[in-house]
Amino acid sequence: MNMGEIMRHVQELQSKAEKIRQEIAALEVTGEAGAGLVKVVMTGRHDIKSLHIDPTVYDSGKEMLEDLIAAAVNDANRRVEKAQEEKKSEFTAGLNLPPGLKLPF
Repeated sequence: MNMGEIMRHVQELQSKAEKIRQEIAALEVTGEAGAGLVKVVMTGRHDIKSLHIDPTVYDSGKEMLEDLIAAAVNDANRRVEKAQEEKKSEFTAGLNLPPGLKLPF
């Protein structure tokens, strides 16, 4: 490869990486707890977009409600992480990168 081809390739990779970053930020996942009694919608940036609590949970007590909310948030976090890894693997497919290399997104 000559220098022009290398620069073109680098620009293509940067463009693809930016697209993946935007896709990750736009992700929305739903975490659940208590068989769906508490649901949390979270973005790819780990922002909570919405929280739904089934009214039947209110009678279970404060501690139970707190535990269900925490479990739903944790479930959403795990789902975001998994979705991010899937998006990142789309980017790295075929690049022959060394294991453990941290990418800028």
